[in-house]
Amino acid sequence: MIPDQVPRIAVIGGGAAGFFGAIACAESAKGEMDIRVLEMGSNFLTKVKISGGGRCNVTHGLEDTFDFAEHYPRGKRELIGPLSRWSQEDTVWWFRENGVELKTEEDGRIFPVTDSSQTVIDCLTGVAKGKGIKAKNNCCVHRIDKSDDGSFRIWINDVEDPVEADYLLVATGGIRSSNSRDLLESLGHEFTSPVPSLFTFVVKDDQLTELSGLSVPSACVGVDSFGMKSTGPLLITHWGFSGPVILKLSALGARELEQLNYEFKIHVNWLGEDWNSEKLSQKIESERNSNGSRKILRRSPIKDVPNRLWNRIVSGAGVADGQIWSELTRQATAQIIKSLISEEFEVSGKSLNKAEFVTCGGVLLRDLDLRTMESRLVENLFFAGEVMDVDGLTGGFNFQSAWTTGRIAGEEIAQRCSS
Repeated sequence: MIPDQVPRIAVIGGGAAGFFGAIACAESAKGEMDIRVLEMGSNFLTKVKISGGGRCNVTHGLEDTFDFAEHYPRGKRELIGPLSRWSQEDTVWWFRENGVELKTEEDGRIFPVTDSSQTVIDCLTGVAKGKGIKAKNNCCVHRIDKSDDGSFRIWINDVEDPVEADYLLVATGGIRSSNSRDLLESLGHEFTSPVPSLFTFVVKDDQLTELSGLSVPSACVGVDSFGMKSTGPLLITHWGFSGPVILKLSALGARELEQLNYEFKIHVNWLGEDWNSEKLSQKIESERNSNGSRKILRRSPIKDVPNRLWNRIVSGAGVADGQIWSELTRQATAQIIKSLISEEFEVSGKSLNKAEFVTCGGVLLRDLDLRTMESRLVENLFFAGEVMDVDGLTGGFNFQSAWTTGRIAGEEIAQRCSS
């Protein structure tokens, strides 16, 4: 950097990590800075816009750093330090200080009280504008060079003159596009190949399709191929299974399921891990003794099993429409128990919202100094967010890693500029 020249900072990526990194840099600055956010798309903060069904799941309510870090299939160990420096409590404090009131829901997810992601977008863009940050969209970065004086030359679109920067923060999000991967390679960085994470399971079953929209609060789902299982809310959709328990499994097994070409078997315990065959057998026997004259198909005897799901399972066990509990055979009982405790399904693919797509894969963490988010290979080059080989489970964890890594990178850049 030329003496007495205003420090020039470029941020590639106008998402959560990029904006928060730019803001952190401006907030920590001790002098004038030229901070620019360069976004490839036509809109800023697109994932913030659609996340949480348009409500924006800002972060999660877990306060213990180690428990929080456990929710990252990739990066759990490496994120403990960064999360200690900028935690979910810090994130909640920052948004409240900047006019966004937040609420914590029963499952721990934190949203703006307005239930609108636009509230978060307006906050970030408003603070950035107030700090003098220049944000420009439709900027497709196709090349980055490092000059002899240590500065970066960033080539955008077909413009002849590059943007020049003394410090560069790369926060491009998931590296799905070849352009993103080419940029990383041009900077000398290796990365793990990108595969989908946080997707739903496609199951072709006509009977399931008829139950589309039903959910159970605590199903246990196991993937036979690699002995993994998880428990949580399960949603039946017109294409198969969704809900937190499925999204968690898809994240935990992102690479393994990709290797199986997303074709595998699962077993579903509709009642969760608290129920086994013995407990369920006792429940059915109790119904037989106390409600012997009641029709079996009339209603589900288990509160967490919706009537329509109960009727599907019982009918599949051969129970006739007007049959009563006292007439339930041992064979039908055994089949009902098996279906409720361990029903098997064939998964034949994945389904995802491409706009909300989360990537497993990114810049190798070994090549980054996670105390500062600086590259170990290129001086004054920083990374933040999903471009790194870090991804979290559903529930606000991916946004928190964006806030945390963006914050740390921005503060470090500001400190470099003032030293």
